[in-house]
Amino acid sequence: MHFTADRKGNVFCENSLQDRFLEKIYNHKAGRILLRPFLSPVVSNVGGKILDSYLSKILISPFIYSHSINREEYEQKNYRSYNDFFKRKMLPGVRRIEKEKDIFISPCDSRLSVYRINDKNIFSIKHTKYTVKSLLKNQKLAELYENGYIWIFRLCVEDYHRYIYVDNGKVSKNIRIPGIFHTVNPVANDHYPIYKENTREYSLLKTENFGIVLQMEVGALLVGKIENRTEKKKVFRGEEKGNFAFGGSTVILMTQRGRVRPDEDILNYSVRGIETKVKLGEHIGRRIVCRDEKK
Repeated sequence: MHFTADRKGNVFCENSLQDRFLEKIYNHKAGRILLRPFLSPVVSNVGGKILDSYLSKILISPFIYSHSINREEYEQKNYRSYNDFFKRKMLPGVRRIEKEKDIFISPCDSRLSVYRINDKNIFSIKHTKYTVKSLLKNQKLAELYENGYIWIFRLCVEDYHRYIYVDNGKVSKNIRIPGIFHTVNPVANDHYPIYKENTREYSLLKTENFGIVLQMEVGALLVGKIENRTEKKKVFRGEEKGNFAFGGSTVILMTQRGRVRPDEDILNYSVRGIETKVKLGEHIGRRIVCRDEKK
């Protein structure tokens, strides 16, 4: 059982059938042992092939019904498989991208938590401590985000699974870190340091307004496949970076010290262990303007 807030100040208890199932699995030693084979990339690949098959189309209608998906928001076409529908593209204008240069935006639809990275490059998610070095496998790069913020955008299975760049800028190549595929449901984090164990991929965006922003995509249980677009050097705010195949997944951003101030409601909820529901392109923070820029 965990809690989520909307931007209007309402807090909800989330306790879906999926949540209850994962709690039973991860909260018992026997369940965690039985789960181990399903965390491997081999199982993920097999699952991906099944959900890419033509026969998987029969799963589309039940998924739409059980998760109250509004089909009018998406491209109207004959989807060739379940995964084809899962990766569906939203119609232009359904999500509003904030254009004001000082506004820091969400890269995706998700449940967001924000944490301060301390001067030892450590941050904590509930009771689990992480180091930025263990997440990136790169000490020098980790030091770049000392005393900055880490933004964790957790996508549930019903969320839109495409993500964007948060600002104009120059982007690096994608760096892939192989791993396994835990669920990104909060219950898993109580038992495993999932974000440093799961398969992940990141790039650096030298932005026009927010310094060097690191954007990382994290795969998840069974088929959280990361599908980033062809790499290019110059990108724009709101431009699509990629998508996940089936599975709840996570996008992580890191921002440098003194560059971005998260919105107060998101920070306050995060301290209390409550995630905030946000939409792609939505205002989630603001650029910190130094004194020289104000003059």
